[in-house]
Amino acid sequence: MDIKLDPSRDDLPLMANTSHILVKHYVLDLDVDFESQIIDGTLVLFLESGNRSRKKSGSTEEACRSESNEACRFRKPEPCHVPVADTRTSWSQMGYSDFAICGKGERDTSGKDGNHDNQEQTYGISSSKHCCDTGNHGSEDFLLVLDCCDLSVLRVEEVDVAAVPGIEKFTRSPKLTVVSELRNQIVRELVTLPADRWREQLDYYARCSLAPGCGELLFDTDTWSLQIRKTGAQTATAFPHAIRIRYRTKPQGRSVTWTSDQSGRPCVYTMGSPINNRALFPCQEPPVAMSTWQATVRAAASFVVLMSGENSAKPTQLREGCSSWHYYVTMPMPASTFTIAVGPWTEVKPETCSPSDLAAERSLSPSEADFRCAGVCGHMEYPCRFQDPSATTQEIIPHRVFAPESLAGACQETLLQLLSPCLSAAHAVLGTHPFSRLDVLIVPANFPSLGMASPHIVFLSQSTLAGGSHLCGTRLCHEIAHAWFGLAIGARDWTEEWLSEGFATHLEDVFWAKAQQLAPHEAQEQQELRASLRWRRLQDESRNSPEQLQVLRPNKEKTGHVSDSGSSVIKHGLNPEKVFMQVHYLKGYFLLRFLARRLGDDTYFSFLRKFVHTFHGQLILSQDFLQMLLENIPEEKRLGLSVESIFRDWLERPGLPQIVSSLGTFGRPHHSGDGRRSGPGSRFQCSVVFAFQVAKWKRVNRRPRKRKRRGTEEAFEKLLPDQLVLLLEHLLEQKTLNPRTLRSLERTYRLSQQDAEVRHRWCELVVKHKYTTAYKTVERFLQEDQAMGIYLYGELMVSEDARQQQLARQCFQLTKEQMDRCSAQVVAEMLF
Repeated sequence: MDIKLDPSRDDLPLMANTSHILVKHYVLDLDVDFESQIIDGTLVLFLESGNRSRKKSGSTEEACRSESNEACRFRKPEPCHVPVADTRTSWSQMGYSDFAICGKGERDTSGKDGNHDNQEQTYGISSSKHCCDTGNHGSEDFLLVLDCCDLSVLRVEEVDVAAVPGIEKFTRSPKLTVVSELRNQIVRELVTLPADRWREQLDYYARCSLAPGCGELLFDTDTWSLQIRKTGAQTATAFPHAIRIRYRTKPQGRSVTWTSDQSGRPCVYTMGSPINNRALFPCQEPPVAMSTWQATVRAAASFVVLMSGENSAKPTQLREGCSSWHYYVTMPMPASTFTIAVGPWTEVKPETCSPSDLAAERSLSPSEADFRCAGVCGHMEYPCRFQDPSATTQEIIPHRVFAPESLAGACQETLLQLLSPCLSAAHAVLGTHPFSRLDVLIVPANFPSLGMASPHIVFLSQSTLAGGSHLCGTRLCHEIAHAWFGLAIGARDWTEEWLSEGFATHLEDVFWAKAQQLAPHEAQEQQELRASLRWRRLQDESRNSPEQLQVLRPNKEKTGHVSDSGSSVIKHGLNPEKVFMQVHYLKGYFLLRFLARRLGDDTYFSFLRKFVHTFHGQLILSQDFLQMLLENIPEEKRLGLSVESIFRDWLERPGLPQIVSSLGTFGRPHHSGDGRRSGPGSRFQCSVVFAFQVAKWKRVNRRPRKRKRRGTEEAFEKLLPDQLVLLLEHLLEQKTLNPRTLRSLERTYRLSQQDAEVRHRWCELVVKHKYTTAYKTVERFLQEDQAMGIYLYGELMVSEDARQQQLARQCFQLTKEQMDRCSAQVVAEMLF
């Protein structure tokens, strides 16, 4: 493929040559400096060569000669002065349980020598230059390619793991006389230790990461990658299996956001950037490169460091005003799932700890025994919770909540009350929690979505906290669902996002109904109401988005394919429009709703538990799920369903399958499983009753203005948040609503005090009908609910109303410096 990539618009390249060599473990040792907005330190990689590592012909030398040979030219860095810091802790004082590297070892103080920046000006990327086979490279030396962007790489060196005291236990062949072979054998033995020795393994990873260097390695960078080689190492097997990279991030790096929290204090966090973590540390981005990690992070003592890690880390004071935090993960996952947040967060604790909550976290109910995984798991070896009887019956995992001080009260009132019931509901549906604990962080206002899930940690937008528990509960359930679909089970090809987002969207309704303890007929009615809302959104998105972005399996039969080296591109991965689209959520949701209806809920969710047990800890493609599902559908229920037909009708074409319209109906009277009939007496009104509510507001809008008379005002029933959203969407279809009607609407439902979903629709009505009295509400929404405000900027500008356009520009001027980069880019294109 001969392509050029525009890094602001097109496909995202995954450059790592994972077919030849894999990173098995990362050890990060980092300092966070808020004054310079830089994270710097070292990264030690422990590598395992793949079975495709072999000496290639010299043809790749010619393949790499394209527009420029810069990527093929390697320079040995100038020697750097490397002082040894006095904060290193003696390993003799630490046991196997003390994984923390409490001090910084060698520090590179050079800002120039050996400093290779990613070449930001090199936007043209040709496949012949960068996607060539890297089994050998140019001078016959093997080339390690890592995904890397917006980083300053200062130095790369081989690590002398053989110098670590006690490491001789990992040398099987004492006859080895070549030192480099001995070092690689040590690493091979270390990365393949059995799961029950995970503590010892982490300890030796930490010890090896502090071992001295034994030779600098040649390296170079381009826009998207870091390339490393060792003179004379011609195969992946001969390439050093433990290397140390000294580097620093850049303030403008796209993997992290430096900003202020809601209390005005500095913080930094990874925000799920389209380029993932390659601007945080050099890594292998392709999902097939599943690895473990441990990280030590130092920051000022007033800051809290949160990270994807199995342990609930506590700070270790290093010196006055500086603390160190250490986290680790023993379940191999893609490097893109690594997450960090550093800020002056406050831990929000319950005022009283309920004995029932404590009991639930320790519960060993035999009734849940069917959730246990029978036999050996199908994933690579790690300490798996599905094999731990106490974990399989743990309904509620330990959890903590962190927030800016100004939002601690709101978290106390809403979020803390929801965590236990939502976690318990998830366990009731899917069984074993894949992760042993959960931190939830309320992130700054510029966070570009309502939530993001990573191993052991969930980010939630402040927009979820206002207006009651509904939005917070549904979003929390969505992110909890990602523990199973998106994290424990990941997509092997990132273009198949529906395998993560479609499942989480479908499961959030099921979890939330259980968390609310709804009766079966109420749960079904609530789910139909939410299906109706999603159907409307999906229709709107299908009408107003490019067709190529509506396809859930854009690579078709090439899905999951990579080049010989393992490099690939993520189709539309850098398209800024795609970030704000929901088609993968919604179309995937309707496919799963269709399949659940075809099987019946009991059969479907029983299958889903079986699927989770089979595939946890692994990467999948669409056909893995669909083939297993169809094998579990009785012949009489298939009715022509096949993997091919689902690909054709749902995954490989834009637009909507015909069947979707019947899946988005709301409130048709039906008989529930317990014999009760839904209708006017239900919490979730059927379509007839709801239509009556809409008609009343239309009648109010048509009524001529006259003096009030007693007894003439319409009586309106209280509506739930989803019902309010649907009502406002119906009213948005009205050509005109007069100010009196809008004022009555706001007063009747207290719209400015509702949750962000309701307020968003209210702001749309305000903008559409130029209801100037409520413009302050729109301003406040654009500033405080940035996760949802992008669409409103477009509405304000398309109206061609001078006052509305001025409002949009003023709000953007106030927020653009703190706004998420992708959001700011999209808004700027709307405004200027």
